[in-house]
Amino acid sequence: MKNDQKQSCLALARDVLAIEAAAITRLASRLDDSFSAAVALILACEGRVVVSGMGKSGHIGNKIAATLASTGTPAFFMHPAEAAHGDLGMLTERDILLALSNSGESDELLALLPALKRKGVPIIALTGRPQSTLATEASIHLDAGVEKEACPLGLAPTASTTAALALGDALAVALLDARDFKPEDFALSHPGGSLGRKLLVHISDLMHGGEALPRVNSGSSLKDALLEMTRKGLGMTAICAADGQLLGIFTDGDLRRTLDKSLDLAGLRIDDVMARQPRTIESHRLATEAANEMEHHKINGLLVTDRAGNLVGALNMHDLLKAGVV
Repeated sequence: MKNDQKQSCLALARDVLAIEAAAITRLASRLDDSFSAAVALILACEGRVVVSGMGKSGHIGNKIAATLASTGTPAFFMHPAEAAHGDLGMLTERDILLALSNSGESDELLALLPALKRKGVPIIALTGRPQSTLATEASIHLDAGVEKEACPLGLAPTASTTAALALGDALAVALLDARDFKPEDFALSHPGGSLGRKLLVHISDLMHGGEALPRVNSGSSLKDALLEMTRKGLGMTAICAADGQLLGIFTDGDLRRTLDKSLDLAGLRIDDVMARQPRTIESHRLATEAANEMEHHKINGLLVTDRAGNLVGALNMHDLLKAGVV
């Protein structure tokens, strides 16, 4: 690409962004009671928000439905052409239809109006023309009109779809706030994402307990402790009294420090070299809290207790890495 072509390309791109940014700014200044009414209607809805639109409006509607669903408002997308051939049965009188059409005259959406009226389904129309058929027939109209498209030909939906998407996002966020939706709620809709793993995975989900928990009794030889560490593979072992009380911990790091002292390993008891008052964490806490503890104290493992302080498990940094928590 020649230099003059590059400059022309960049200038056009900047114009597109400026036009679309200006469209959203004007949209913000036009928000009125209709928006608040739409939020109130959806909050009172006992069913779902069914989003529908044709062409590019349909693509935007798909995204809006996904955003609503992930932020506490049950929603899904329904293709209007398929709706006319049976999918309209997805809607009940408990639902709300959010219909997107820049012109407000999409034949596929208008064809649904008589059936929607008979079902008693409230309609929120998001269009660029307040005087359009869809806008005037709707229960509530949200004006997403733009002065012009960013397309130089004035044909391709550009600024209008950006405005519709932004207005849909504003609707979803306003609903999120009204529902007092929290990060923990968001995580429940995103169990496969990093946020879900951080907010849903507890230490009890990852820890090694039962027979997999490395532990030896007080008075055991260092050799027995090392064998236990090798069998369980966590790089540590807990040391407990006869009544189960946790007395200490011995780790790979403790072994290296013991070797540095050139002690007679054969005659050592685990009580002679263990670290007393080990750091522990309760099993009901989040796995991310265990990661923070390990990073803060520069350790690779933690012993896990129940709320009463009884030893129930152990986990190390590898467990957290494997689970995708860190």
